Amino acid sequence: MTDTNRMTLSAIPDEGSSSSRIEDRIVYAALSGQIAPGERLGEKDLAEIFGVSRTLVREAMMRLQARGIVEVSSRRGWFVIEPTEEEARHTLDARRALEVGMLVTLGKGDARVIQALREHVQAEQAAIEKDDRAARSYLLGHFHVCLAETLGSPVLAALLQDLTTRTVLIAALYQSSHDACESSGEHEQIIDALEAGDVPEAARLMDAHLRHVENALNERHVRTRLQNLKSALARPD
Repeated sequence: MTDTNRMTLSAIPDEGSSSSRIEDRIVYAALSGQIAPGERLGEKDLAEIFGVSRTLVREAMMRLQARGIVEVSSRRGWFVIEPTEEEARHTLDARRALEVGMLVTLGKGDARVIQALREHVQAEQAAIEKDDRAARSYLLGHFHVCLAETLGSPVLAALLQDLTTRTVLIAALYQSSHDACESSGEHEQIIDALEAGDVPEAARLMDAHLRHVENALNERHVRTRLQNLKSALARPD
């Protein structure tokens, strides 16, 4: 584990029990793009960072494994997941099913919901303007968790926390080109539809938003494949 990631993990405020604190910090670091796919999470390193026993670290890692955020190798230890392209598409499909369905079912937001979502988008835009990539990455992903929380569904919020974390790792791995300003603008359009009481339009906008993320992944994959082919077939100098 690098010194940068050591600082990232130790910089987040302490909350909850020791093992849950470790779990929360690793999720935060992954969701903010500060831990990369494939990052090794050594039990000894983490025990030293958090000042706890390796038993508590192992408990946190096992919970993160159950959430699909880390994986374990019997010989090499714990690692942040590196989703395959197929797994990436399954994740995005799951998000569309959950989030569109959530809006159809729970989408009648009151003034309190709209205000909370507006404040979240303002924070996104402030992070974009400051070019704070970690905060930007975290806030853009966490908008979807915030939406579930404000609509009153803690179960969906927990599921989306994990799915959005996986999506951030997917974007890092496959270098999704979906623009941060565009993404934040689409969040604002969803809020506008909710405020107008147009739940079907909010659901349609959410579906389109998540398809834009997937399309950016598809475009990157095609470009990379063509670049690799050109390099393989290029005439030697």
